[in-house]
Amino acid sequence: MNYNRAYKKGGNPVVYLEQLITSFIASAAFGILFNAPRESLFKCGLSGMLGWMVYFGLTYQGYGAVLGTLAAAFFIALVSQMFAKFYKMPIIIFSVAGIIPLVPGGLAYDTMRNIVENDYTTAVALGVKALMISGAIAVGLVFSEVINHVFRRQGAIPRKAGS
Repeated sequence: MNYNRAYKKGGNPVVYLEQLITSFIASAAFGILFNAPRESLFKCGLSGMLGWMVYFGLTYQGYGAVLGTLAAAFFIALVSQMFAKFYKMPIIIFSVAGIIPLVPGGLAYDTMRNIVENDYTTAVALGVKALMISGAIAVGLVFSEVINHVFRRQGAIPRKAGS
């Protein structure tokens, strides 16, 4: 991270550190909620933190929330596949906990709040954005799995017996 650039653009490096720490804690905490094995909680937090770094970096560069979410979900799925293979655990343990920081819960809440307040124009705009971000999460996860499957078929990634 280039701290000089962060200062020139008005950013504060402490904000980036806070983002990394809170995304790690959120992902690890959801790992606990989802009954992930104790030895995988650090890795769950790490996958969420790395994904959030990708998202935060891309949105900071001006690429938008949907593209940032797509890239981050793809990256989280890749990291989850590597963790699963290396630690011999299911991919879902790492990917579900890692995706948590990307979930557009705040947008969904704002959508519902605007519906209740009869501000339908804003509600529709926020709802569409929440749906696009949710779709980007799904596409990123699926695309990563497709790429992994293609490489396995071509023999670039060795298969284990029985898989």
